[in-house]
Amino acid sequence: MRDPMEKKAFEGHVHDDFQGVAQALSRILPKEGDGGAAICVFHRGECVVDVHAGTRDRKGSPWEADTLALSWSTTKGVLATLLHLWVDRRCAAYDDPVARYWPEFATAGKGEITLRQILCHEAGLHRVGPLIGHAREMLDWEHMVGVIENASPVRGEGDAPAYHGLTFGWLVGELIQRIGGADLATQIRSELAEPLALDGLHLGLTPELQPRRAEVIERASEKATPSESPDAHRRRTLSRALGLHRRPESRVEAEAALLPRGFETLDWNAPDFHEVVIPAVNGFFTARSLAGLYARVCGQGAHPGGALLSSKTRTQATEIQNDAPGRVIPVSMRWRLGYHSVAIAGGESPHAFGHFGLGGSGAWADPERDLAVALVLNSGMGTPFGDSRIIRVNSAAVRSADRRALAA
Repeated sequence: MRDPMEKKAFEGHVHDDFQGVAQALSRILPKEGDGGAAICVFHRGECVVDVHAGTRDRKGSPWEADTLALSWSTTKGVLATLLHLWVDRRCAAYDDPVARYWPEFATAGKGEITLRQILCHEAGLHRVGPLIGHAREMLDWEHMVGVIENASPVRGEGDAPAYHGLTFGWLVGELIQRIGGADLATQIRSELAEPLALDGLHLGLTPELQPRRAEVIERASEKATPSESPDAHRRRTLSRALGLHRRPESRVEAEAALLPRGFETLDWNAPDFHEVVIPAVNGFFTARSLAGLYARVCGQGAHPGGALLSSKTRTQATEIQNDAPGRVIPVSMRWRLGYHSVAIAGGESPHAFGHFGLGGSGAWADPERDLAVALVLNSGMGTPFGDSRIIRVNSAAVRSADRRALAA
């Protein structure tokens, strides 16, 4: 039997000023059973934290430095960054209609929808549930692109955004394919991973990457009732993770956007899920690559390799677009263009931007602090935008960076 404290002993390196972040890692690992995590932090051009601990599967295999974790909606931030890169190269503009690059999109009243509206969740195309008969249809890229092309936007009252929890991936992903002239997974590799030397940035997994994949270990907070089937129990678990039990006023919108029919039958660990491209949810990342990417987006001195985007594009991409509570997520996410605000316990980071995901992962940057942070893990369900685990990591990183600044 393994010593339960053994899996909490982290491997990697941590700067003395950021020991609190490494301590946060030990606190977020599961108290019982298997599960692992990795954290990476860049500050002022230096990788100050790059640690991992725990197990990557139910067999107790140790988490490795190159372990790839399914990161759900954290993928959206990577996707948005790739589109920003094409805007930065003047191959597209945020206020252009989507149909300029994707003519088939213009049907059903969508001809005037812009890139900006899609990136900040104002396009009215969030309801995937009514568009498909079963969630397994999401495994077919061409089919889902056709579904999006035939969809009609759903407008709400006022200017409230509606989180495009699943449709965001095909909307932004197909745009990138049309603009960049290559499939999405190839562009993630050729435009981001390879030129930035990020070996842990993948959309879907090829067979040779399978040995690096962490197994998703779900844990239901409640036991199944005697009359409940496994699928029904899993759907209830997902519903609670998505917060649907707490929002009767927006439940219809939230279920339509986040929990299509049959979603509970998808197996996150099956090859048919992780070998295809589902661009809103199935990015597989290392914390090192996510933090490295955001440090490059952050610009200034956050990464020794310099800024990925011009300061003009970064400013446009990270400017708040809306501040109203959403129709799917009934709180303000302060949406930027593909990024949202960052939660910090006991502190503020108003200019920070990033994206978190179901399961607890997330990545973000704060240009004011020259700080970039990423967490990946494989156990628990979290919420659509991370959970208390990433808030704990965020807060420790900000406290460490601020103390370091005061001591300088």
